[in-house]
Amino acid sequence: MLIGVPKEIKNHEYRVGLTPAVVRELCNNGHRVIVENDCGLGIGIENAQYEAVGAKVIATAAEIFAQAEMIVKVKEPQPQECKMLSEGQLLFTYLHLAPDPEQTRLLVESGATCIAYETVTDAGNALPLLAPMSEVAGRMAIQEAAVCLEKSKQGSGVLLGGVPGVEPANVVVIGGGVVGLNAARMAIGLGADVTILDRSISRLKHIDEMFDGRIKTLFSTTDTIESQLKTADAVIGAVLIPGAAAPKLVTRDMLGLMKKGSVLVDVAIDQGGCFETSRATTHEDPTYIVDDVIHYCVANMPGGVARTSTFALNNATMPFVLTLANKGYKAALMDDVNLRNGLNVHHGMVTIEAVAEVLGYNYIDAVTALHQGELKVSA
Repeated sequence: MLIGVPKEIKNHEYRVGLTPAVVRELCNNGHRVIVENDCGLGIGIENAQYEAVGAKVIATAAEIFAQAEMIVKVKEPQPQECKMLSEGQLLFTYLHLAPDPEQTRLLVESGATCIAYETVTDAGNALPLLAPMSEVAGRMAIQEAAVCLEKSKQGSGVLLGGVPGVEPANVVVIGGGVVGLNAARMAIGLGADVTILDRSISRLKHIDEMFDGRIKTLFSTTDTIESQLKTADAVIGAVLIPGAAAPKLVTRDMLGLMKKGSVLVDVAIDQGGCFETSRATTHEDPTYIVDDVIHYCVANMPGGVARTSTFALNNATMPFVLTLANKGYKAALMDDVNLRNGLNVHHGMVTIEAVAEVLGYNYIDAVTALHQGELKVSA
């Protein structure tokens, strides 16, 4: 198979779909890899490193899209990239379609087969390709919240860990999944007073045992969220409904409960955000203020630590990339329900029920779509 790696074009996005180590594995398996010129330069990977393991460097993204059978990226394709996809081509990347009607429309119109990292599952129904970026984002959320609280950033001037004789900041984490757990771990490490809210009693019990009672755990309801907002210095939105838009757990009215200069970090912004006042921002201009509350809503947070994120992501994606290349996507998807769960769009059909429902498409289950796709090709 001919696999292509274009350079990411989203604002301040320096991650790359394949590292030289993964390219080497693909080439050793008899595949060919083409990479866009300087695609890895932002994280210190030079063209020569790709060429040394068998890749061919191509001048432009247009050439990559025109030639490759499988495109491997990191972020969702931007409109100009969607328009370069062709029928029968395979795209493997993060998509986050539910809050993005334009991208969904363009992918449907392209006729391409689009597999999303964030909906691939494992035997335990976890999300193995989302987890490494969730770990990064959760840890970064605390790092960014700490900076936003500084007075020079219009924050309240509170140090997360306090000092002897001065109380630490109150950090509230909404959601006890991978993002929330990593955010809590970082906040505790910096000495903050941390509370996690979640709707799974078993998850809250696990977190309580893991941290030996050093983190307060609360069952998440509107009442508990409101009560925590009153004393919070930083709130981390870490909720996820796989494949679907995030629920709005903090409304505009609730901001009135919060202290002036407090911070909201919406890690769920890729899925539309879990705060009503959230709107996607960039690393270039990461924050804005609503009702005296600072909002940090960068849609590609792990891109801020692009080298760490790239290697963490490639460690997780490599087995799936190899499977897709070795078997071809049809056999690979039919043989593995967990990989098949990653199929979002195929030959103009939407195969994620939550996406179809929220964006008004007919939902076609993945197996049916794959069979119908074969009929379209043979016709």
